[in-house]
Amino acid sequence: MKLKSLKKRENELANAKRQLEILSNGIFQDEELPTFRSKLKTLNLFPLQPKILEILQINVGYMCNQVCAHCHVDAGPDRKEIMTRETMQQCLDVIKDTGAHTLDLTGGAPEMNPLFRWFVEEATKVGVKDVIVRSNLTIITANKKYNDLPEFFKKHKVHVISSMPHWTEGKTDQQRGDGVFNASIKALKMLNAVGYGMPNSDLKLDLVYNPSGAFLPGNQAALEADFKKALSEKFNIHFHNLFSITNLPISRFLDYLIASENYEDYMYNLVEAFNPAAVKNVMCTNTLSVSWDGWLYDCDFNQMLELKVDSPIQHIRDFNKKTLSKRTICISQHCYGCTAGAGSSCQGTVVQ
Repeated sequence: MKLKSLKKRENELANAKRQLEILSNGIFQDEELPTFRSKLKTLNLFPLQPKILEILQINVGYMCNQVCAHCHVDAGPDRKEIMTRETMQQCLDVIKDTGAHTLDLTGGAPEMNPLFRWFVEEATKVGVKDVIVRSNLTIITANKKYNDLPEFFKKHKVHVISSMPHWTEGKTDQQRGDGVFNASIKALKMLNAVGYGMPNSDLKLDLVYNPSGAFLPGNQAALEADFKKALSEKFNIHFHNLFSITNLPISRFLDYLIASENYEDYMYNLVEAFNPAAVKNVMCTNTLSVSWDGWLYDCDFNQMLELKVDSPIQHIRDFNKKTLSKRTICISQHCYGCTAGAGSSCQGTVVQ
């Protein structure tokens, strides 16, 4: 590894350690605010353990054409981490071995990995029922080489899930950068044009809403209705579902909370909104997260905090279904974000 890359990796590890210390020690010296671990123990919900593996969520690289304020991956144009074909093949082998029905591709902008299309094609060959790509939409219009992505997605029946902070230009650009809203609208129209998101279409197009500030998301069903009404009336744009996701206090969002002096209030809000019913359906129970270099995590939030799975098996190349099924899921204070209110997962709320 080159000296520059090694130094960068050391800085990332140091930052992950710093963030874990903040989450672990922060305001939780106050006895009125229990740790997430003690909260689960009180309710006889500890330890958290995995169910049947259904979803393999794979981060194919941190490179992105955007630098979003809420991004928990710290993705951007300067990130060079990219998953190799060897690691992708190991992921495909695991899917064949386990029968996991969903391959969830994330980034950065996953489409920027040079092997992205090969990976999608191979996944469909091994019988994955649902290939998800978490697209930022703007990548479709960012460069001519990506303009045909809607057609590629359609050919392989890819399930497109896209971030859309708001149906107005100001709020969207504030979170994701100038010009993002207009580029997103253009991309959504391109997806609609090939059938994505249209009524009764099996080409799934879902949107993701993240709050733009230090507060929890509103009711998911109400937000979906508002989004559908506004996007249809203003732009004649259609989509299927809206997923509301709570911003977890890690990476850029944690830095924002600290800089804006909202960290303590936000953590209080998460703790006070804790919902025991959400614990049983948190995504880490049926999902494994794979980093761009093949390490295994209970979720992609743990990935950013360098909390690898608590198991003798920690890399995709050594995957052992039986051994990993016996692990205890790693938790910390950020897990309050997934269990606040109606709960939060990459597929939206977990409590109906």
